[in-house]
Amino acid sequence: MNILFVGDIFGSAGRKIVREHIGHVRRANSVDLTIINAENAAGGFGITPQLAEDIFEMGADVLTTGNHIWDKRELIDYLNSVPADSQGRARRLLRPANLQPGLPGYGVYENIGTPYAVINLMGRVFMANTNDPFHSVNDLLKPIAAKVIVVDFHAEATSEKVAMGWHLDGRVTAVLGTHTHVPTADERVLPGGTAYQTDVGMSGPYDSVIGVERELVLHKFLTGMPGKFEAARGNPKMCAALVSCDPLTGRATRIQRIMLGE
Repeated sequence: MNILFVGDIFGSAGRKIVREHIGHVRRANSVDLTIINAENAAGGFGITPQLAEDIFEMGADVLTTGNHIWDKRELIDYLNSVPADSQGRARRLLRPANLQPGLPGYGVYENIGTPYAVINLMGRVFMANTNDPFHSVNDLLKPIAAKVIVVDFHAEATSEKVAMGWHLDGRVTAVLGTHTHVPTADERVLPGGTAYQTDVGMSGPYDSVIGVERELVLHKFLTGMPGKFEAARGNPKMCAALVSCDPLTGRATRIQRIMLGE
């Protein structure tokens, strides 16, 4: 089984570059499952229901998010409308599972047809309003019957991400980091059969400061004055990870880093 995980889509440049490449990447690698982190798809901050639908149309099976999940208020009604047993698109747009109880949406999706599950977690180091991801994921795994399980760990600290990889080694198919928007060169299959990468990287403009117009960020660093950040557009790249696994055991056999530009 081949799994394509696309790193954080950032703004219109990210949507454009993913639309340009995702089809041929899926075909060339006989991809069975496509997961995209889309939390920054709307101008770099959040995602709207319409953009979620657009990204599903590109070929995504599941969308994950992170700390910008609530940036667009219209998404709250979208997530509130989803029954737990639904297999529809709105149910396949995840928010971090370890947020406070009772919030809209779901952090885990388990497919009924081809058996797989996707878990969306958020880190706690330098991140606000999250519960302990390590104990949370232990509980989340208990009811999952699927052998193929992919975890998007949306976290700031490299140490926390590496620790989660070891925590879940042998229990999930892949632990793939998002949030910091810079791809790391540490992809590997851990001894227990879990594919790991600290950060898959951003799908968006790389002539920027992690997606934002660089002049705006430089102004803040140089002056200390606040300002409105805007998504950049230059030099877009699609960053992704391609994971191969045994569908009967869920054990990963290979992980490959991908970066494609215009």
